This record gives sequence, structure tokens and C-alpha cells, in this order.
Amino acid sequence: MPTRRRVIVHGDVQGVGFRVFFERAARTRGVAGWARNRADGTVEAVFEGGEEAVESMLRLAGEGPRAARVTRVETFPEEPEGPHGFRVR
Repeated sequence: MPTRRRVIVHGDVQGVGFRVFFERAARTRGVAGWARNRADGTVEAVFEGGEEAVESMLRLAGEGPRAARVTRVETFPEEPEGPHGFRVR
């Protein structure tokens, strides 16, 4: 059964390639969903897929790409919706 999690990543996370970082990682793990910048300076993403793959994405959210400085990651469980592919919004 698929797992779905929404994350909001806080810190210096915009303008450092975070969304593309998520996109590449999701594709290599078979995780569907999306990532977008928010007006408040955070990055929001949704990950859906196998539990282990989604957990891997959550760990990556706490690290980010090299230029990012993650200060906090909020995680929210959601009901799976069955999306296909991963998009940068």
C-alpha cells in the first residue's frame, strides 16, 4: 500500500535547487508527487510511493542540496491519491 506525506521545509531553501533536488531523488526512488516554492520562503512537497522510498525522501528533505540550510521540516500524513510522476511546480 502506498504512503503519502506532505512536507514543508524551512530555512535557506529557495534559490538553491531544492525542487530539482527533490525531482531527481523522487525519480530514482519511484516516488510520485510534486514540489513548489511558497511565498513565505519555504519549500512544500508531496511524496507518494512505497513506505521505504517515501521515508528516504523525508530524510533527504532534512539534508537538502549542498547550498541549502534546512532549519526545520514539518511532515504531515495524507491519504494516498495515486499520482504518477514527480513535478516541479
